[in-house]
Amino acid sequence: MNPTLAGILFIASLIAALALAYRFLGDYMYRVLTSARHTAVERGVYRAVGVDPDADQRWTAYARSVLAFSAVSLLFLYALQRFQGHLWQLGTHFVGVPADLAWNTAVSFTTNTNWQAYSGEATMSHVTQMAGLAVQNFVSAAVGVAVALAVVRGFIRSRTDRLGNFWVDLVRVCWRILLPISIVGAVVLVAGGAVQNFTGGHDATTLTGAAQHITGGPVASQEVIKELGTNGGGFYNVNSAHPFENPTSWTNWLEIFLLLCVGFSMPRVFGRMVGDKRQGRAIVTVMAILAIGGVVLVNWAQLHHGGTVPTAVGAATEGTDLRFGVSNSATFAGATTLTSTGAVDSFHDSYTAFGGAVTMFDMMLGEVAPGGTGTGLYGMLVLAVITVFVAGLMVGRTPEYLGKKIGAREIKFASLYFLVTPAIVLIGAAAAMATKNHETALNTGPHGFSEVLYAFTSAANNNGSAFAGITVNTTWWNTALGLAMLFGRFLPIIFVLGLAGSLAAQKPVPASAGTLPTHKPLFIGLLVGVTLILVALTFLPALALGPLAEGLS
Repeated sequence: MNPTLAGILFIASLIAALALAYRFLGDYMYRVLTSARHTAVERGVYRAVGVDPDADQRWTAYARSVLAFSAVSLLFLYALQRFQGHLWQLGTHFVGVPADLAWNTAVSFTTNTNWQAYSGEATMSHVTQMAGLAVQNFVSAAVGVAVALAVVRGFIRSRTDRLGNFWVDLVRVCWRILLPISIVGAVVLVAGGAVQNFTGGHDATTLTGAAQHITGGPVASQEVIKELGTNGGGFYNVNSAHPFENPTSWTNWLEIFLLLCVGFSMPRVFGRMVGDKRQGRAIVTVMAILAIGGVVLVNWAQLHHGGTVPTAVGAATEGTDLRFGVSNSATFAGATTLTSTGAVDSFHDSYTAFGGAVTMFDMMLGEVAPGGTGTGLYGMLVLAVITVFVAGLMVGRTPEYLGKKIGAREIKFASLYFLVTPAIVLIGAAAAMATKNHETALNTGPHGFSEVLYAFTSAANNNGSAFAGITVNTTWWNTALGLAMLFGRFLPIIFVLGLAGSLAAQKPVPASAGTLPTHKPLFIGLLVGVTLILVALTFLPALALGPLAEGLS
């Protein structure tokens, strides 16, 4: 079959499946997340941690709960790595992880980034993988959904300072949504050939006669939640390109679907919670426009790139796996950078200059198309607030969104939310270039700068994918990228919860003739335009120094 036609059919089948997920998974999550009933297991958890599940929290208390839970998670994961050599390892034999790498990894998995400066099969014991990294794959994803719920409550509640209960939201997302899907998905992956065992590995003889140690482990169970929770950290160094993680072309399709399904279903939850499904359809339409554009562009860049070798073979094949092909690999790259997943099934550093530029631009959008579990929805709602503010300035009217006025306080929170991540990316990249830490990159010139820019873009946006071609397992890089991940995750959460608290305290404003309808094509077009223009104005100079300069040279 023609590679382009095969790629179109692959993408079309994903769109069809995601459309079904939007309806049915979205409705299921809505019922779970708005239910007044607590299961017996959930009540047991609340008693164990001393939480009243029926008590609502102010936005400041909700934010403190998020920060406190994440801080404890970070410390636990750090200690687990440092002392893993003294713990039961289930057949593996690894020493403790060095301090700077343990810090970087603990921050990475706690912030839902899953950036990895290590080779998983040669560094982490099975216990660390399961009790540390896999657990954080669940709870860090659930934190994102919990914050999104709090933000939506800010729109639907009035004259109150309460946004819900973080602990209830966290437990429900893990217990009723992520865990059941992950169990079913792990069984499917095992049936497809993914590994799930507790062996320390096997020694094999290669075709050239060399000896190779092949590590086993609880791979399939971690693989599903890594995608579903938009985490991205691979059990193996080569991530989803490893046949033990991603054995066939149909498991590749399944993994792409898993990393997109929750993000694209969250707008349905939003629409039903605000009592107007049209609002959810408007948000998911914007996400879909940006996502399809990103996937199509990276496919185009990889399938139609000029050059002697790519022209001879019909595509830019370097760095891709023959099991998946160029188009399906490019679709995976687009999907993983449009979400905050960071899983990879191909080598992004080997992409064409424009293909690499698209993956970077996807992350620079702020992970909103559809973004991470929960984070994509609240990121898009912040952009919607900025859009109605801009539209209000155009016609000289006070902007409103879902019956809430967007005044000075709200726009300050929204602006801080939007500005913090670009500041981290650009300051971090500038610091690396100024201090000669960029010299750990294997390339010089525009491509070397692209490797540095990609690293900080991935870390600050909590994506976790790597452009590779750069050595980041040094004290400076582990520390700097750890700080980028930490601030890139929690500063936006504080600002968006502040915005939600400000909205919840307001009295609803009835729609008038001057109110901009936020469910019609005009608003959808405005929101797409504002998103693209804000990102272009912010990052175009940096992109011009890196991938654009390389592509035009």
